[in-house]
Amino acid sequence: MEWNDKQPIYRQLRDQVVERIMDGTFSEGNAVPSVRQVATDYQINHLTVAKAYQELVDDGLLEKRRGLGMFVTPGARGKLTADEQSGFYTQELPAFIERVHALGLSMDEVVQRLQAENSRHD
Repeated sequence: MEWNDKQPIYRQLRDQVVERIMDGTFSEGNAVPSVRQVATDYQINHLTVAKAYQELVDDGLLEKRRGLGMFVTPGARGKLTADEQSGFYTQELPAFIERVHALGLSMDEVVQRLQAENSRHD
């Protein structure tokens, strides 16, 4: 994996774990790779991995099981989905609407195109 310089590595790793929970790669109730394994795989400091995992624990997405490692908490995917939907409605959608207006497009036309695109994928 290539790390970008715009965000700390632990945040990028945290985001990657979130993506894997969202897409089902890391399913609820199952273990995530150990801190040492991730540190070795990505050739990063184990404290960086531990910090990423600790944020996920603090967010209620992972739980520590003494002697067993870290596990995805029940309901983690639903919580993430709700958070992502909220972020979409509060941040991304208003920016999209602003862009539509800035381009001089009709919202009705955009909606029609979205519906047409959506029906192509059904």
